[in-house]
Order: sequence, then structure tokens, then C-alpha cells
Amino acid sequence: MKYRKTAFAAVGAVMTAACVGVSALISPLRVSSARYPVFGVDVSHYQGDIDWSVLEEQGVRFAFIKATEGSGHVDESVRDNIELSAETSIKRSCYHFFSFDSPGSTQADNFISAVGRDEIDMPPVVDIEYYADKSSNKPSQAEAKEILTPLLEKLEAHYGTKPIIYTTIPVYLRYIRESYGDYPLWIRCTYIEPECMDWVFWQYDDSQKLMGYSGEEECIDLNVFNGTEAEFAAMFP
Repeated sequence: MKYRKTAFAAVGAVMTAACVGVSALISPLRVSSARYPVFGVDVSHYQGDIDWSVLEEQGVRFAFIKATEGSGHVDESVRDNIELSAETSIKRSCYHFFSFDSPGSTQADNFISAVGRDEIDMPPVVDIEYYADKSSNKPSQAEAKEILTPLLEKLEAHYGTKPIIYTTIPVYLRYIRESYGDYPLWIRCTYIEPECMDWVFWQYDDSQKLMGYSGEEECIDLNVFNGTEAEFAAMFP
């Protein structure tokens, strides 16, 4: 997706602050279902056993399922979540948690070995965000690009579509905006609507609860698609 360059100079700092660290000042968002009618979730083993039909009954239209992390880790619930979600009408994809510490090619291999081409309805996702000490010891743009580019290219070659990039505002501004602006964007921002970029999916809340899961994490991430029901159906038939 193309981003709008002109808006960032004026609001980049405000958005970064709002989306990263002022939860004490701003209430969590309540997103309009009229404006964003297509609603979804993202899950991992932290949600435990999931009753996908119950999620479907609550209006969940799409789901992103954690599959892998780095070059060796596979989420313990990925197989159950892929197979059980397939019994519903929920459109699904899987995501890979990006590592700054291992080669992109082997990270792609890890994901490919865990998720078959015909097991997802939407493009695969690469989740790139800071972890451990990366926020205070940020890898350079060149270091990130050396890993991220081969990962994205290998996934695109295998699945036949550009992967979606999930990220936060600070990581987007540092690593994604300039070099990967033509990739579909799934943005996390829980305290302000991300109006200054073109996004396909928006993770707007991580503090709500739904029925239908029983893991150690009581909350579930909530997301919306940036478009109408008809546009969603056309993009992900």
C-alpha cells in the first residue's frame, strides 16, 4: 500500500507518543462498526483452546494465527488453530514473529514448513516489532533490511502474494515506511486512529475479552479491515 508522505512531518511525533506511551492520558478506542464493518482477531497459544464457532457467532470475520518465530520456534497451537478455524467461514492467515537475530531465509523456511499454501485465505504476515532490548538498542536500518528483505521475498515467491507487514508506529517509521511502502500494512495503534498512512488492517485494542477461548491470556487483540464488506469479499474471496 502506498503511504502519504506529506502527513508525517506534522503528526509523526504526536502519533508515536500517542500509540506508544500515553495510555494514562487517553482512553482506549471504541471503533465504529459503521465505518469499519469487518472485524477480526489475532491469536496464539496464549488464548489456549479456541472454539472458533463461538468467535464466528460474535461477528469475527477474519483471524491472524501465530505460526512461527525466528528460525526455529513454532507456536504450539498453530495446527489446532488452522484446522479448527477452517471449519468456519472466518478468513484466516498466519503470522511470523520477525527476529533481528537470525537470517531471513531460514526464518522464511520455518514459516513455510509450518503453514501450507492452501491453509490460509489471506497473505502470510510478518510481525516486526521491538522485543527484549531492541527498543533501547535499535538495529540499524541496513541491519534490519538485510534480514527482512530475503524473508519477505522468499515468502512472496512461495505463497504467490506479497506478505502483509504488521508493525507499530515507531518501527514503521524507522524500518518500513521508506523501503517497504508497497507491502500491505497491518498497523498496531491502540490510542489513536492511524489516519496518516494507508493500511489494510488496524489492531486497535488489546484489552477486550470475547467468549470462546480459555487460555492464560484473558484478553484478545481486536482488529478491523479498512473497507466495506464488499471490498473485503473482493480482496479475499
